[in-house]
Amino acid sequence: MFKTVLFPIDASPEAQQAAFKTAELVKHHHSHLILLSVVETSNGHNAHPEQASPEAVAQLLEKAKAVFTSQGIETETIEREGNPAFVICDVADEMSADLIVMGCRGIGLTPEGQSESVSNRVINLSPCPVMVVP
Repeated sequence: MFKTVLFPIDASPEAQQAAFKTAELVKHHHSHLILLSVVETSNGHNAHPEQASPEAVAQLLEKAKAVFTSQGIETETIEREGNPAFVICDVADEMSADLIVMGCRGIGLTPEGQSESVSNRVINLSPCPVMVVP
């Protein structure tokens, strides 16, 4: 059912929790798994240190890939730069993803910004279904 699953990750605990559900889905559906992490462009805002440099994002992707590989899941990794929500949706479209699985909150969510969360934006812009893991 889900040939290609996109799993956008950041350094948040929610992304780590979503990894378990992602592994379960990928194994069940024998899906192709794509790991994506975005180097955040600041655009006048402070980017989070965990997502602010290509080196930090590359390290995050390698750790995530190792977690999935240890479970027998082959992955493809993609690193991009830009606004996370837009990049996630663009990559989902480019890769013909059948599903995006992501955590409910990222590293930058504040109580005032819940309506502006990355997951909320992805839900509204995605070219495919989105599973948000609490």
